[in-house]
Amino acid sequence: MRRLSIWSFRVNNTEQRQNKETPLAASQARLMEIEKQVKEIFKRLDQMVPKVTFTHMNNTTSAKMSRAILLYSKDKYCIGDILIVQLDMYDYLGNRKKYGGDFLRARIYSPELQAAASGRIEDLNNGSYLVHFTLSWEGRVQFSLLLFHPSEGVSALWRARNEGYNNVEFMGIFTNATYRATTQCNFNLSTDQELCEYLETGDGDYFYCVKPLGLPCGSLIRMQSHNTDNSYLNALEKSLLARSNIGIEIPRPFPYIDVFPCGNNINSTKEKCKTGMDSPFPSGFILRNVWNPVFCKKTPLDTPDQIMQCLNGKMVYFMGDSTLRQWILYISKIDKSLKYFDLHRTGLVSKLLAIDMDSNFLIQWKKHGHPYIAHRDYTVKDNVYLSREIDLLDGGKYTVIVITLGQHFRPFPIHMFIKRMLGIRKAIERLFMRSPDTKVILKSENTREMSIDMERFSDFHGYIQYLVVKEIFRDLNIGVVDAWDISTAFASNNVHPHVDVVSSQVYMFLSYIC
Repeated sequence: MRRLSIWSFRVNNTEQRQNKETPLAASQARLMEIEKQVKEIFKRLDQMVPKVTFTHMNNTTSAKMSRAILLYSKDKYCIGDILIVQLDMYDYLGNRKKYGGDFLRARIYSPELQAAASGRIEDLNNGSYLVHFTLSWEGRVQFSLLLFHPSEGVSALWRARNEGYNNVEFMGIFTNATYRATTQCNFNLSTDQELCEYLETGDGDYFYCVKPLGLPCGSLIRMQSHNTDNSYLNALEKSLLARSNIGIEIPRPFPYIDVFPCGNNINSTKEKCKTGMDSPFPSGFILRNVWNPVFCKKTPLDTPDQIMQCLNGKMVYFMGDSTLRQWILYISKIDKSLKYFDLHRTGLVSKLLAIDMDSNFLIQWKKHGHPYIAHRDYTVKDNVYLSREIDLLDGGKYTVIVITLGQHFRPFPIHMFIKRMLGIRKAIERLFMRSPDTKVILKSENTREMSIDMERFSDFHGYIQYLVVKEIFRDLNIGVVDAWDISTAFASNNVHPHVDVVSSQVYMFLSYIC
């Protein structure tokens, strides 16, 4: 049969109106629509970020020179009160800042009660900020008001992030029975060498490797990565990102306040947590090292038996990065009957499958597709983008999906992350069309170390992605575990936080499905 090229075959206008849209045309139209949405979201983000330059550190925001003022101060504070702190920012020379864009982090805490909560920061775009705190527990409350990055550093990070893909290099390992080769891989390779092209057709995402001599592209079996010497920042911009300039406390004349019950009960009218609820910020608070959501009531799960009863009969799929791997490890410590199936894989990013035959449920953790940053090599045979992974599931009332992406996307232009999340949203919409009773939970990113390489992994990058996720998924019937809020309140500053943080995230997840 003669083969027709889609570019050489034409029909007249009447035939085009009568015939159904071809799968190829539908796919191209879908990708064009996604690209349009990516540009729209990027434009809104770009308008949020200050475009400033500086010639000396003295002209940048100084935490020590800035001031905190407790507004509407009163003699007695009650549970449920809203407390507002105004931050007025100054540079190192004592000049008042006239524009916003500083990356700030705020929390209140009571060490004796193991209690804490994040503050909501409002940028007035004139060098001043309002920090809104909700007083949710009784006792003495202290404040932490941090300048994470000055606006000048934020501007530099945003520009640098979107300049290219060269901060991280991937190495692909190709092999057959007798020969092994390693070549360079990435999303954008500048080379005259022959390339292997790996296309995710659903999302239109490309990943490339230099083709090894004597081996086919299909022989790619493993991958690893490392940071390069590349930087899109100049020396002056880098100085703003030194550890000594990260997360500096802003002085305040009020060391603490005392909060009284005043007969208020903030939990009286809350309904049980369920998917589809709006998750505000802050979404909760910590008390005695336990997370308490403010917008819904958690399911009481006080014993392992109650948790196992909740999970009975369910198939739970954790999809994403190693912060969800912590979840499956945590649950397996609660349920002693949960046994890992030997998949004959090794390494920290290998797929995990655990089964409880007594309660008839399974939990699987699987890493997301490119980019996945790991110094040790890992198999790419599990590499399926999450949108495709979701499409492969039947769904149903016994199916639970948990998704998280972000940490591995921080070193790359934000367009890629936006596009990936839009693709996942489309996949969830398709899932709900065929199986509307499937439970889908979205976990946001954890905050991470202040000693990390800021150009690649700064929490500013994570915060931008946090805003992207909230925008893209805001009207879907899903549950949200606001790990950003939880880890901020705990001040964990660790991409793999301690067990109290993981426990709070897991119990919030269980409250949506139990």
